[in-house]
Formats: sequence, C-alpha cells, structure tokens
Amino acid sequence: MSEATRAWRTVLEKIEADLLDGRLGPGDRLPSERDLSAALGVGRSSVREALRVLEVMGLIRTGTGSGPHAGAIITATPRGGLSAVLRLQVAAHGFPLDDVVATRLVLETAVVDAVAAAVAATPHAGTSRATSDARVVLDAMERDDLTPGEFLALDAQLHLALAEASGNQVIAATMMGLRTAIESYVRAGAERIPDWDATSARLRAEHRALLDAVDAGDAALARALVHAHITGYYAEAGLARPSSRATSTRTSRETN
Repeated sequence: MSEATRAWRTVLEKIEADLLDGRLGPGDRLPSERDLSAALGVGRSSVREALRVLEVMGLIRTGTGSGPHAGAIITATPRGGLSAVLRLQVAAHGFPLDDVVATRLVLETAVVDAVAAAVAATPHAGTSRATSDARVVLDAMERDDLTPGEFLALDAQLHLALAEASGNQVIAATMMGLRTAIESYVRAGAERIPDWDATSARLRAEHRALLDAVDAGDAALARALVHAHITGYYAEAGLARPSSRATSTRTSRETN
C-alpha cells in the first residue's frame, strides 16, 4: 500500500470509528479539511480523497464554498455489503421512479407495522421508545441552517432508522441500498416546491406523528401515516402518480 493510500485510509478509518462509536452522528458537521489534516497529520489531498469515498458510501454530504453550508455533514452511519451492492446497481442502471415509490410503500408499511406490532405486544405498550434512533435524526432535522439537500438526506436516514428498528436486516439493507434512488427523486421534487420552509415544517410534523403512532403500538395508524407521508410528498412535488402496483399492494396488505 502506497503512502498516499495509507494517508487517506487513516482519515477514513478515523471518521468511521467516530461514527460507529457515536462521537459523530447524523446532523453533525465534520471539521474543516485544514483541521482534519492538522489533527491526523496527513495532507489535505488525502482528507479530500477520504471525504469523496464517504460521500460515495452515502455517509456524508459535502457543500462547497464558505459559510454555514460549506463542508461535510453526516447523514448516515456505516452499513454492510448487501446495501452497497444495491447502491451500485442503482448507480449503474437506475430504477423507474414509480418502481422506487412502490417499493418504498411496500417496505415502509411493513416496517412500521412490524415495529408498532412489537410495541403493542410488550407489557408497557404506549410508553415505548422503539423509535429512539429515528427521533435523534428528527431532532437534527430541526436545525435552521440545513439546506434542502441536507434536510432530505437526514429524512432518508430517519426512514432507515425505522427500518433498522424493525429488526429485519434484509429490509434495512434494501432501504439503505435504495437510499440514493430515493434521495434523487425527493431532491428533484424539492426544486419544484415553492415554499420549502412550509413543506419542511409539515414533513417534520408528519414524522413526529408517525413516530408517536409507532411508539403507541398503533400499527393501523402508522401504516396510514407512512403511506400518506410518502405519496403526499410525491404529489406535492409534482412528480408522476404512484403506480397501481403500489396501491394494490398496500390494499392487499391491509385486507389480509
């Protein structure tokens, strides 16, 4: 391994370790390239290379220039192999938007159904905080210095945190793998929304209502809320209507 490769891997490993240990989390901004370079004893080019790798992995989003939106913000924590393979598939071929939305509806209604049902089955249903990780992300979304892109990256992380709370590793990995495709269409939709502040406030309120329903063990309400949340944004942003497959799948699930 060359000296240059060792240098950027040093940066990568340090940031990943901080993520895994909880010293960094969604919504946090990384130190500047200059500060990371000085702290780790590597060149700024090595820092930039490590940040590029982390961005490709979906762990950070970077902004150029100066000011409060410059630098890198944490949007996720490290995940494993299946999600990485699916992300590459998405990057190489893309997926039709209707298919992505239909898949979200199938996966996310199953997620909230599973988590809420598990809460309802516990002796202290209604006092659970099964959504604690998702609430940490939602708190980060309250910051008023987030760009729409940063807000939506955290939005994706919130939904992933819910998927992980379901305990279904395949669903969680699939959600992570689809994250790039999901972020792509929600960012495109944000550009069509005339009053982003109002929309982001509504999205936060919808998230809180959804998490409250899950923590109360109300699976039926949670399913209805997550469906309305996903399709509502889809419609508000002026994107194509969800395919009939999404609706028929949801109807079949709710009547079985």
